[in-house]
Amino acid sequence: MDFDLIVIGSGPGGYHAAIRAAQLGLKVACVEKDAVGGVCLNVGCIPTKALLHVASELRGAKAASAFGVDFGKPKIDLGAVESWKLAVVKKQTNGVGMLFKGNKITLLEGEARFKDPHTVEVAGKAYSAEKFVVATGSRPVAIPGFDLDGERIVDSTGALNIGKTVPARMVVVGAGAIGLEFADVYSSLGSEVTVVEMLPHIAGATDADAGKELRKALEKRGIRILTSSKVVSQKATKKGTEVTVQDVDGKQEVIAADRVLVAVGRRPNGAGLGLDAAGVKVDERGFVPVVNDHMQTNVPHVYAIGDVARAPLLAHKAMKEGVVAAEHAAGQPSAYDTVVPSVIYTSPELASVGMTEEEAKAAGFEVRIGRFPLAASGRAATLGVDSGLIKLVGDAKTDLLLGFHMVGPNAGDIVAEATLAIEMGATLEDIALTQHPHPTISEGVMEAAEHAHGKAIHIANRRR
Repeated sequence: MDFDLIVIGSGPGGYHAAIRAAQLGLKVACVEKDAVGGVCLNVGCIPTKALLHVASELRGAKAASAFGVDFGKPKIDLGAVESWKLAVVKKQTNGVGMLFKGNKITLLEGEARFKDPHTVEVAGKAYSAEKFVVATGSRPVAIPGFDLDGERIVDSTGALNIGKTVPARMVVVGAGAIGLEFADVYSSLGSEVTVVEMLPHIAGATDADAGKELRKALEKRGIRILTSSKVVSQKATKKGTEVTVQDVDGKQEVIAADRVLVAVGRRPNGAGLGLDAAGVKVDERGFVPVVNDHMQTNVPHVYAIGDVARAPLLAHKAMKEGVVAAEHAAGQPSAYDTVVPSVIYTSPELASVGMTEEEAKAAGFEVRIGRFPLAASGRAATLGVDSGLIKLVGDAKTDLLLGFHMVGPNAGDIVAEATLAIEMGATLEDIALTQHPHPTISEGVMEAAEHAHGKAIHIANRRR
């Protein structure tokens, strides 16, 4: 065999799998058809967050006058913004390349296709391995009649290219993480943004209260949000695009836009790899299903991780799965058994982990809810923040923490506390008794736990 392990795809899951396997002494190759780092590093989470940071700085400069600091009207150099974004991406991708070299991982450039259970072909050359990890990620879902042209109609990759001018009017189709984050970016840059969502709420499967709180904050900033609505057609005009939107009652509205972002989800890249030649099953959606927590497919020496394996389609989940697959492939007793936090990096951020209140009730739990509004936080006041929410979902019988949901500053960092709490089997009382520093946003987690037991100091103890 040429290698002990071949990893197909160098995104977050793929490069984690390759590096961990190499650390354990395996001879490893990683196949990549585009740029090292995959979607996340090149056209996903990293460049998006770079643009969101620019958006945050813009809003901060505009809002500073309320604190007695006047910067004047901010000037936006879109070329410099693009350079900043690309520099951030290059630093990250170069870092992965250096890690590959340091761990003696062979990079195979091209598309991989299985020829038999132990052989793949890359750029016309065959490579054999004892084991494989499929980490081919996902791609944006298209909408019939909304063909991408890179100018009027774009997907998330196209939306990253700010261009020379900011569109005056933008329609975002889809109110998941991707759609909302880009709505945040373009609204901050000066676009008049309308978000269209088929579901009755934004932010996908998040807790209803958290979704409502985020919607309120985004609408306050001027982002128009249409829920229980769908786009039915689009038509090019001399001035841009006319998008026809229909609500649940059948009422239609035509919205003029200079750019339309299609962000209705992502589709796994399981097809086109020749997996049938290896006997590996691919379902009708393009997922490569795993049969256990070791991330093995129906063919034990072939593993699948990340977006191509199963939901949720999150980079950090893929990273953990990649480590598990690599360790198991190397003979280590490793399994994926953890809760998965999620973050929407809008301003304010929305972060969640564990069960929503609705999910907990549906699962048969008698729930105990603790809430803390950030309007009651001294630290939030010093930041000029007058809204936001921390919500804890607990089991009334055992007091165990079941879920955490937050809308507010640094929610993406604070959710790690709740993730650890759930992993360690912490109770609401444990959290309430844990001293948090003052003044911080994080002490709101403690106050929410106190509220669950009717002991909150800074808010009225009304619980349902």
